[in-house]
Amino acid sequence: MATTVPDTAEVELAIGGMTCASCAARIEKKLNRMEGVTATVNYATEKAKVSYGAGVSVPELIATVEATGYTAREPEPARPEPAPGAEAAEEADELRPLRQRLVTAVVLAVPVIAMAMVPALQFTYWQWLSLTLAAPVVTYAAWPFHRAAVTNARHGAATMDTLISVGTAAAFAWSLWALFFGTAGTPGMTHPFELTIARSDGAGNIYLEAAAGVTAFILAGRYFEARSKRKAGAALKALLELGAKDVTVLRDGGEVQIPVAELAVGDRFLVRPGEKIATDGTVVEGSSAVDASMLTGESVPVEVGAGDAVTGATVNAGGRLVVEATRVGADTQLARMAKLVEDAQNGKAAAQRLADKISGVFVPVVIALALATLGFWIGNGAGLTAAFTAAVAVLIIACPCALGLATPTALMVGTGRGAQLGILIKGPEVLESTRRVDTIVLDKTGTVTTGRMTLLAVHTADGTDETEVLRLAGALEHASEHPIARAVADAAAAKLGPLPAPEDFANVPGLGVQGIVDGHAVLAGREQLLAEWAMALPADLARAKAEAETAGRTAIAVAWDGEARAVLEVADAVKDTSTEAITRLRALGLTPVLLTGDNRAVAESVAREVGIGAEHVIAEVMPEDKVDVVKRLQAEGRSVAMVGDGVNDAAALAQADLGLAMGTGTDAAIEAGDLTLVRGDLRAAADAIRLARKTLGTIKSNLFWAFAYNIAALPLAAAGLLNPMIAGAAMAFSSVFVVGNSLRLRGFKAAS
Repeated sequence: MATTVPDTAEVELAIGGMTCASCAARIEKKLNRMEGVTATVNYATEKAKVSYGAGVSVPELIATVEATGYTAREPEPARPEPAPGAEAAEEADELRPLRQRLVTAVVLAVPVIAMAMVPALQFTYWQWLSLTLAAPVVTYAAWPFHRAAVTNARHGAATMDTLISVGTAAAFAWSLWALFFGTAGTPGMTHPFELTIARSDGAGNIYLEAAAGVTAFILAGRYFEARSKRKAGAALKALLELGAKDVTVLRDGGEVQIPVAELAVGDRFLVRPGEKIATDGTVVEGSSAVDASMLTGESVPVEVGAGDAVTGATVNAGGRLVVEATRVGADTQLARMAKLVEDAQNGKAAAQRLADKISGVFVPVVIALALATLGFWIGNGAGLTAAFTAAVAVLIIACPCALGLATPTALMVGTGRGAQLGILIKGPEVLESTRRVDTIVLDKTGTVTTGRMTLLAVHTADGTDETEVLRLAGALEHASEHPIARAVADAAAAKLGPLPAPEDFANVPGLGVQGIVDGHAVLAGREQLLAEWAMALPADLARAKAEAETAGRTAIAVAWDGEARAVLEVADAVKDTSTEAITRLRALGLTPVLLTGDNRAVAESVAREVGIGAEHVIAEVMPEDKVDVVKRLQAEGRSVAMVGDGVNDAAALAQADLGLAMGTGTDAAIEAGDLTLVRGDLRAAADAIRLARKTLGTIKSNLFWAFAYNIAALPLAAAGLLNPMIAGAAMAFSSVFVVGNSLRLRGFKAAS
């Protein structure tokens, strides 16, 4: 009797209200507790991917997320393509509330901090102006922190938001009490520079600059992080934009131009030279070379003819083709690759902020210490005012100004220095991945190699001049659009200058080209083309051809006037800097692995040239399988970095623990990566990992000192000995230290 498998469905929910990676973890935990539900929540993309059984409905999933304290909604139906600039406007709209809070906080907090720190600015009623300016900062600008703190408290958790909310609220509340019920509101009150340790009832102390300054600093960090996080979904957009927009369909004996979205399986469409193939299909008429390097990673164009399969978004480099559509829409290889990228991004857990991890322990300890301080002083008969002064002082000193600067300043200086060196870092979570990476997977085409066909060698028969070979073969190949022909023509033109124009030029499908150049009947192409004209390669040229093919290169036979004269070697050349880059990556403790869709002979030849062992070569990998290779390495316990430049690398870049995209590559690869190497030089990958590790180290030391200064002052606060000037000095000094420590990153130098 057959077992009935319960049906499962999938939905992707847009999640709102998350402020850190621990929020994503909390939602994921709640959803996975539901029977028949499997969920992954991505903080970067703000999406939850949920698989659920027949007994669960989407409204129930949304209700669970909302019960956790966040918002969720079903995906919106597909909309027509937006007008130019509409998406940028939409992104700006999403960031506007945060930007408005940031601007409000900065404009109002600067004078508050200045008045508190500079006695010369403390005029008769300065404290009341400080209150007027600080109130909107602590209420309106800091509202996201207070809201997140309440949500965290409802679920028994504490994050950096809790620390900010409790500290700023305590500082502001105490300042209000001191101004209205204490002596701080007295005309002429000042904060003198007295660094004496003495017990105070706190009635003359205000901490408005701490409340406003912390809010402004941390909002600045959140805003810049949100801007980079917004780009997480751009990889899919860039990938889907690679396809053709319109297609010429053959109907009723005529040609009709229609949008690709209207193409149906079985339609026959025309692909002219230089055009993108609209969708996956089978060639029914014509022959050509198809450049699939962008999609498959294969550096050599694929020769296709009637009956051969072709893939959408690849480029027709040669003749006219008529193709019958076999897959359209979401079934195409390009759409499947987009799905792989999305799955990889959803499954990639964003590293939790270091500050949140520390706060998770620090906040409960500080609150417990504040309550213990309150109880101790009340129990010792010190009076309610003195007891509350000490307890609130503990909360205030525990909210470190420097904590708001620790990550943003290091990230700002590090990313700024990286940009000068051609390295773009997307956000703080990226940095936390760099310290663990031990394996680096390198795409071959366009990363280790140049990604374009290049003439590497010319072998001539006895008595034949190399210059003459280049002149005649280059002139003939110049009339062809084939990428291999372009490599020969470009090399000849670069060496000899203008080339003669061929006569009676003809393209022999799948074999090569023929024509007359300066009165010579010239052939260039496969050995079979020469054989059709009863010409054979001499022994030395046959040997050169065999050696070239063994090394994975393409050999072109050249003949004129009835005699085989030369063999040209064409291949995707290794970049000059790749060997040095591999050496540098090894020095960082990384194991390089070469990954390619090309055949093994080509891959091993390139690996030998750059110093990668054959055991670390993974060849003949289909584009959709690259992500599986990365997953397999991760399953072996490795932390994997991936360097790539093509569409075929996008999913693997998203899946890797650290994705490095070559800036010379496609938009899809760049958007899917965590770091972008603008120069397209593999040596920049080593510099990028060094810079990222150094920036992470700076963030860690910043966080340590940001907490250390405040922890050192906690015993004084608990003892009721905390003079406001000492608190201000400790905060100022820790902030200056953090900024100075971060500025040291400006001295980072790329390895020469």
